[in-house]
Amino acid sequence: MGHSLHTLVRDLRLRRGRERRGLALVEGVRLVEEALAAGAAIRHTLASPALEATARGRALKAALERGGHRIEPVSERVFDGLAGTEHTQGVLAVVEAPRWQLENVRPGSRTPALVLDGVQDPGNVGTLIRTAFALGSAGVLALPGTAELTNPKTLRATMGACFRLPFVPLEETALREWARALHVRVLLAEAGAAPAPRGSAAPLALVVGNEGMGIRASLESWADGRIGIPLRPGAESLNVAVAAGILLHEMTRD
Repeated sequence: MGHSLHTLVRDLRLRRGRERRGLALVEGVRLVEEALAAGAAIRHTLASPALEATARGRALKAALERGGHRIEPVSERVFDGLAGTEHTQGVLAVVEAPRWQLENVRPGSRTPALVLDGVQDPGNVGTLIRTAFALGSAGVLALPGTAELTNPKTLRATMGACFRLPFVPLEETALREWARALHVRVLLAEAGAAPAPRGSAAPLALVVGNEGMGIRASLESWADGRIGIPLRPGAESLNVAVAAGILLHEMTRD
């Protein structure tokens, strides 16, 4: 199993490997804890002696063993060659990629869906998922051009929210049909637009765009409106994850 598992881990560092196998790499104590707690399908686990250097690491190892997960021990040198981070915590797991359906995303007036339109940076996408989960979003919908969920950088940035919040890649046509079928009011984030609506009874979806290009023009032809954040003079824009966090807070509070 050893060498074949190491080959699998290396293959999952590549997007085509993850897509072909339907698997993802989860690395670090926190993320493996979250995968275990959320009941994710853990296929394999590797650990170096570093995992037992902390009480939290030892507790995770014990929890994995109680759950029937076999842990393959490897040396620090081998683990460092397989890990995707510079400062490793001595544990990584191969898990089945989270799979959600569009039907799992049912927004409300205070539980909006978050739509990512071509957000390319994996760290931003992961932070957006983490933020959406924390603020009560119904789920995240990803239009083409958005970084994939199973990118290791995306997974790390979600801090475990990827196992609990629906994340569904889809085309714009499917987004429009979904919004119309559920009577979702789709709002585009735009600098200088009006603040979040108050007292809306309709389910809502917030769209944030590509870090450089913004929201695609085709969405503007059918979206229901725009929503913005007042900025001081001279401030051009906010990081997409920061802006989404502020807007989601405004949309979800009473």
